[in-house]
This record gives sequence, structure tokens and C-alpha cells, in this order.
Amino acid sequence: MFKRIPFALAVLALVAGCSSGVDLDKVPVEDKNGAPLSTGGANAGNAGQSGVQGVDLSQSAIDKAGPQGVGRVVYFDYDSYVIKPEAQSLIEAHARFIKAGAARKAVIEGHTDERGGREYNLALGQRRAEAVRRALGLLGVSDNQIEAVSFGEEKPAVQGYGEDAYSKNRRAEISYR
Repeated sequence: MFKRIPFALAVLALVAGCSSGVDLDKVPVEDKNGAPLSTGGANAGNAGQSGVQGVDLSQSAIDKAGPQGVGRVVYFDYDSYVIKPEAQSLIEAHARFIKAGAARKAVIEGHTDERGGREYNLALGQRRAEAVRRALGLLGVSDNQIEAVSFGEEKPAVQGYGEDAYSKNRRAEISYR
């Protein structure tokens, strides 16, 4: 019985220490210049400003968007890093897009489903990303414009345990920086 009293006091002290008397609804907000902003209402103190960011239509935004109307994902079979023939047109479109701008940079992210060990899946994800990188290189894309990285099973596209989920997680994604 006496052993439980110190434990109960420790839990009580921990819970009491985690509570805060700060009213989070009344915390002062400052802009980057250090000027206080009003926290009352959406338009208080900012009449005429909607808070909506404009769309960046500069060349750098286009470079990061990638080719229009083309997918960014190459899917693979189970335990394989062989690029399927149906992915060839996707890779060719990305190669044309990257070659059209010397400053364009692409990252190919390799992914796996959750089957297999962590180290094995990281290696398989890297082989998948490298396969797409090599295919882009064979189509004339410079090595300094593309990078291959692996996330293994860490970033699934679809949660689940069936073949439908697994097939969507065995992939390489092309993104632009």
C-alpha cells in the first residue's frame, strides 16, 4: 500500500506540471518586423487584405511543377526494380522537360511496400530510384540534374495490407526542386 503513495504523488506532480495557465486565445501575435497584430477577427487590423497568397507564375514555379498532363509515378512489380514498358512514355516526357531547362533539378524518390525488412526495403527503394535515374540519363538528362533517394517503406502512398495497397506503394516518384 505504501509503495503506491509515492507513485501516485509522482503522477499527480507530473500532471500538475503539464498544465498551463496561459490562455492560448489571447497570445500576442507579431509580424516579421515585430509589430503587434490584432487577434480579434479575420479582418481586424488588416482591412483590405484577404490573407490569400497569390499564384507564382514565374519560370521557377513552372520548373517545379513538371510537365503538364504527365504522371509522376513509376510503378514496379513485387521485389523488382525493372521499369515496366507502360512507364516508358512517362519517363520520356520527364526527360524532355528536364533537358529543356538547364537549371531544372529532379529528385526520384524510391518506395516499397511494407513487406521485407527495413534495410532491404531501403536498398530496394534506392534501386528503383536509380533505375529511373539511369533511364532518364539514357535519354540525355545530365547527371547533375537528377538525384535518386530511397524512403523504403517509410512513406506509403496507400495504407493497407492487400495487394491493391501494396501495388500502389511499390513506386518511384519524380519531383522537382
